[in-house]
Amino acid sequence: MQRYVDTLLAEIAASRVLPGGPLETVFFGGGTPSLLPPELLARILEALDARVGLAGGAEVSMEADPGTFDGPRLREYMRLGVTRLSVGVQAFQQELLTACGRGHNLADVRAAIDAVHEAGPPSWSLDLISGLPGLTPDMWRESLQEAVAAGPGHVSVYDLQVEEGTPFERWRRAGRLALPPDDAAVEMYGTASELLGAAGFEHYEVSNYARAGHRCAHNQVYWLGLPYYAYGMGAASYLEGRRFTRPAKMRPYEAWVAELAARAAGGVELPLPGDCLPRESPEELLLDTLMLRLRTADGLDLAALAAAYGPAAVRTVTAALAPHERRGGVAAFDGEGRTASLAEATFAALKSAAAAAGKGPEPLPSLQAAGSSGAGAAAGASAQRGAGEEGVAGSGRRGPRVRLADPQGFLLSNDIISDVFAAFDITESGRGQAAEEAGPAAALAQA
Repeated sequence: MQRYVDTLLAEIAASRVLPGGPLETVFFGGGTPSLLPPELLARILEALDARVGLAGGAEVSMEADPGTFDGPRLREYMRLGVTRLSVGVQAFQQELLTACGRGHNLADVRAAIDAVHEAGPPSWSLDLISGLPGLTPDMWRESLQEAVAAGPGHVSVYDLQVEEGTPFERWRRAGRLALPPDDAAVEMYGTASELLGAAGFEHYEVSNYARAGHRCAHNQVYWLGLPYYAYGMGAASYLEGRRFTRPAKMRPYEAWVAELAARAAGGVELPLPGDCLPRESPEELLLDTLMLRLRTADGLDLAALAAAYGPAAVRTVTAALAPHERRGGVAAFDGEGRTASLAEATFAALKSAAAAAGKGPEPLPSLQAAGSSGAGAAAGASAQRGAGEEGVAGSGRRGPRVRLADPQGFLLSNDIISDVFAAFDITESGRGQAAEEAGPAAALAQA
């Protein structure tokens, strides 16, 4: 682990720092960061502070798996600056933990929750996985009730993703993976929304719930489409419009850091990881914005969309969402936050855009902020407030907006967002006036 941290620190030292204020969020994720000895965590935080700066009151989050920490270790992490924990419980049934090959058991889960209570961090999250092999609706309800009783300020509910190369994928190919049927999965998603909502949690993103004041500030950097630094194996950054993922294995990562350091030693300016890649195009930025904003309860500000991409982009989005509004999957609001029809919200946004037409286009709120970072295994991930920005939550402007309804729209978010994307796929024969009016937003088929 010492070798890995030394390499990570070399990456931090060799990477360019963009203009902007100190880091406002840091996230240690991937692998099992809670295995990191406190003295190594201290070195990473000290390096980030010296290189970029850590803001007073910065949110510093760490993923922590049951069985890898106790109260004294958590207190030491907190003394070094950790303010938020994300505890990967996954399930409250021993048979499910055993079936999915987790590295901890139910006794570890109970001990982890006790350790968190003993340490008393300002905020902590409890993670659950739905769709586990053998999971029933009754088991799921029990896990949710246990999660609420544990007293976290935040709960993340992730669906099981069967990825290539994992035991789940091998079991599926062998016909040994008994996942819950689709109707049970739908029921369980609705149960989570109902039970957690009744317990005082806001369903603020497709997979995330928080009590007031406990949203994860770092994750909102991603959902707002802001830039972010990243350091460590497999860590993905988004800087100056470029998305770049570092090597996920130790030896290739070490070789990449050595090359980065050589560039730093031989150049006038320190390199920016991923600077060899093309910048994200306006069309890609638009689609990213639509996908990320529609996954959140804050939704998509239609007036800001019109200001950034033109009235035709708003009409295209809302036309694609209209069938889902009729089926109860989409909700719209006016500029005061009152419920409105999608047609009313569209009209208000276009009216606002027309009134501001002489002022020039504006970016979506906070879309151009200066940076944060994703994280690889035990790597620092950080968000930075840009010069002149008002923070990752945006400028406070709220125009007419549209969001996916909870739970129907969130449950079908992939399908609904796919329909929005398809609406921008203008064929060669259908370009005509729509392409001329919408400009870059309508050129997606040719992008």
